[in-house]
Amino acid sequence: MSIMTIILLALLLAAWKAPAWVKEIGIMGLVVGVFGALLGFYIGAKFMESRDVAQSVIWGGMKVMVIPLFYGLIIYFVSLIIRIIQKPRI
Repeated sequence: MSIMTIILLALLLAAWKAPAWVKEIGIMGLVVGVFGALLGFYIGAKFMESRDVAQSVIWGGMKVMVIPLFYGLIIYFVSLIIRIIQKPRI
């Protein structure tokens, strides 16, 4: 999550200093979020494989697993809004 916060700060800085990078930084935030969610799913599956785990623990882990995905989607959405604001008017 700290890496994604750094990406968000880089996105806001790029909106001010380097507007051409906004799209790429937003996509990078989305990819890191998806990677974090998949990594959480892998770790949870590996843990469940070796132990008998209650369903409440499994679904609690699933809720925690999607947090990086949502954060990455928020970063990408912010990058889209910044790009819309920065586009020249016709």
